[in-house]
Amino acid sequence: MSQFEQTFEQTFEKSLEQYAELVVKVGVNIQKGQDLLVTAPIETLEFTRLIVQKAYAAGANYVQVDFDDDNITRSRFEHGSNDSFDYYPAWKADMMEKFAEAGGATLTIKVPDPELYNGIDSDSVSRATKAAAHARRGYAKYTRNHEISWCLIKAPTKAWANKVFADIPEEDRINVMWETIFKMNRVDGGDAVQNWREHLDTLNNMSDLLNKKNYKSLHYRAPGTDLKIELVHNHIWGGGGSENKQGVYTVANMPTEEVFTMPKRSGVNGYVSSTMPLNLNGQLVDQMRITFKDGQVVAFTAASGEEHLKNLFATDEGARYLGEVALVPHDSPISNLNRIFYNTGIDENASCHLAVGSAYPFNIKDGTTMSNEELLKHECNVSLTHVDFMIGSAELDIDGELQDGTIEPVFRKGNWAF
Repeated sequence: MSQFEQTFEQTFEKSLEQYAELVVKVGVNIQKGQDLLVTAPIETLEFTRLIVQKAYAAGANYVQVDFDDDNITRSRFEHGSNDSFDYYPAWKADMMEKFAEAGGATLTIKVPDPELYNGIDSDSVSRATKAAAHARRGYAKYTRNHEISWCLIKAPTKAWANKVFADIPEEDRINVMWETIFKMNRVDGGDAVQNWREHLDTLNNMSDLLNKKNYKSLHYRAPGTDLKIELVHNHIWGGGGSENKQGVYTVANMPTEEVFTMPKRSGVNGYVSSTMPLNLNGQLVDQMRITFKDGQVVAFTAASGEEHLKNLFATDEGARYLGEVALVPHDSPISNLNRIFYNTGIDENASCHLAVGSAYPFNIKDGTTMSNEELLKHECNVSLTHVDFMIGSAELDIDGELQDGTIEPVFRKGNWAF
């Protein structure tokens, strides 16, 4: 046994216990008598069992676990009929909607294999993704409006660890990935729950500051980027966690380092270049450049995966507009790991990013009470999809325009200017 393995084994069980408790008590914040749905890769069986134990210990009424498997998922596109890719079972969508209606909480271990669909027709994957999004739009309303408790977390799988840590011995990759996940989730020292409370306070304080600033627009400049984004009237900055409609404070993404708000649907002009590869439903897209005019994507290129990007923008009309603006300093914990994770839930928290597709209604005053038609009237984007892509770097400058027209620095060389 190597020195690394010996050191890892001494601390692993304690860290894993803390991590499971953290995601149950802080992430999804399970309440006594509440049902919980856990969705997880079958490779994470042991960790999932620990989550279930912690959930019941915290007072969960019933925990349902749905496992998925990449080989089974890929088999559909290798052997299924072409017509089947436009299908999603209504009974499954109905189940999710009824679960949310009853006040259930959802916890998802989200680790898509970045190379899962290598050699698979991009159009087939896009059609299946769209069919699922369309069928589940009723359920999506509960998460989009933050009506229920939901949380996305990470755990190692072999394919993911092999991609991210290809430069280290294969036998160490899963363990190194676990160590990295513990570190980015503040489980590597002291009381993890207390560490997160302090971290959430920091993000909430930055959100409060930006809400007081009430910027009219943000102007991004970097190599390959010159983009002006107007922010919607009565926009609200959020970050860290928030209360759902039951008054329960949850954290939707763990880890998280971002503060984010809503762009004005028709108020985006210029061009922007990505700074990290995008894992788009198990398909990699790299070195994107996207041009916007009056909010809409009017041109785009990518060094690889351009056909995946084309299919994304064809999802519906809203897929060609922005729904989120998020700020993350370059000098931050995940960014300082100096590694690409090919997992948007992590990479977006190492970099300033934007999202095409649906906006979060809670990012505008009274947005969660509005219909889709009312949201569009208030310049909030509506779509079946929501895809983040990373644009931050040590060369990114952002200026903010105040309501009186004053221009002031927000970011300089990738970091906060105040």
